[in-house]
Amino acid sequence: MLGVLVTSSLTAHAEPWLLIDDFESPQRFSSWIQEDTKNETQPRVETPQVTQVQLEIIDGVSNHYLLKKPAPEGVIGNRKALTYSRLPTSVPVGSTYTFYTRINVQSFPNNHAFGISNMDGLGIKKNDYNAFEPTLRVTDKIESNGFKNDGALMVKVEQGYANVINPKLNRSAMPLVAGTWYETWYVVNNATKAQGGQRYDVYLKGGEEFPTQTKVFSEATFRMQRELPLTHFMMNCNTGPMSSPYGNGGLKYDDLYMTPGLNLTYPQSNN
Repeated sequence: MLGVLVTSSLTAHAEPWLLIDDFESPQRFSSWIQEDTKNETQPRVETPQVTQVQLEIIDGVSNHYLLKKPAPEGVIGNRKALTYSRLPTSVPVGSTYTFYTRINVQSFPNNHAFGISNMDGLGIKKNDYNAFEPTLRVTDKIESNGFKNDGALMVKVEQGYANVINPKLNRSAMPLVAGTWYETWYVVNNATKAQGGQRYDVYLKGGEEFPTQTKVFSEATFRMQRELPLTHFMMNCNTGPMSSPYGNGGLKYDDLYMTPGLNLTYPQSNN
């Protein structure tokens, strides 16, 4: 279920949007792989992550979305709940692509990350967070250094993560509001680092803070900067360690698309 169209002079002759998944087709959803690669649950739950298509009805319109949680309520110790699927086309080194994703925080506390990987399935399972390149993060967890995240949308930077900003107020964006759909556009430059690539810009629309599409971060950095073709969409979440769990709050996903170049319109599927 997509929003109303925004206008952009940058996209008058844009390439078609390619559908990664809108979770309306069981056949398409079957391509997603689920792996719990650091399962420390006690008593042990063999497949603790909750990754399931659910239905919502808004103003009489039905829509399916993906709910992802590291484990059901009351289960802790699932440290790497990975879900990933191959992109409809890879992003070659030297290319720029725009990705579009709708997200909705089911509840806090939580710890979620999603984005694009240039590793295959084996590499994703082995490297988990380090399989990401462009990465978006939603969490209110306390970091190991004692810093408390507040639930704002975050991006990857050279030294850890940073909240996206409200450019009108020149400050960090407010925390995402649970139960609210937000639309994200992330413009991914997969050129080499020497050519100014391995970076991405992020645009956000949703909630009272961003009623219109707004650029909220420029030149976030790829996590690993491996300078390889991007091949997979990837999600990860984490209950935290048994000794100090974060919480099992879920994140909803819908309408995952990609298209060559800079494209700030709303997707229309051509699949």
